[in-house]
Amino acid sequence: MFLAGVVGAAVVVAAAFFLTSGGDENAADDRPSTPATSAGSDPDLPPGVECSGNSCTGKDAEVMGCSGELVQTTDSVTVGTTQVEVRYSETCGAAWARITAAAQGDEVRVSVGKTKQAATVETVGDTTAYTPMVAVKDAGDATACVTLAAGEEGCTQ
Repeated sequence: MFLAGVVGAAVVVAAAFFLTSGGDENAADDRPSTPATSAGSDPDLPPGVECSGNSCTGKDAEVMGCSGELVQTTDSVTVGTTQVEVRYSETCGAAWARITAAAQGDEVRVSVGKTKQAATVETVGDTTAYTPMVAVKDAGDATACVTLAAGEEGCTQ
C-alpha cells in the first residue's frame, strides 16, 4: 500500500512537471522568435544592400543597393564626346562601368581579370548605359572600355 502511494505521488509530480513545460521538448516554440535573415543575406551589410563580392557579379548595382551614396567614380576617360567611368562600391566589393553622353549602339564594358560584363545603349535618345557588376577587391583592378557605334574605342587606365 505504501508503495502504491509513493508511485501515485511520483506520477502526480511528473504530470505537474510536464504540464508546466518543464520537460516539454517543444517549450522553446513558446518563446518569442527573432526574425531570421533571408538566405544569402550578409548581416554585416547596411540596410538595402543585397550583395557583396562574388554574389554581386552579374547583378544590377541599383537594384542590389550598391549605388547612390555607396558608389564613387574611380577612373574615367572621354572618347569622342562619350565619357566612360569605372564605378566602385567598397561596401559591395564590386565595380561596374557607365557611359554618359552616349548614342544608340555605343557599348560599354567592365573587366576584372577574365570576368567581363557589357551593356549597350539600345534606344534612340538614351545617353547612358551601365554594365552589371563584377566583384573586385580594389577599384584599381577594374577597367572600363567603350566602343562607339562610329567605331572609336577607348579604355580607362
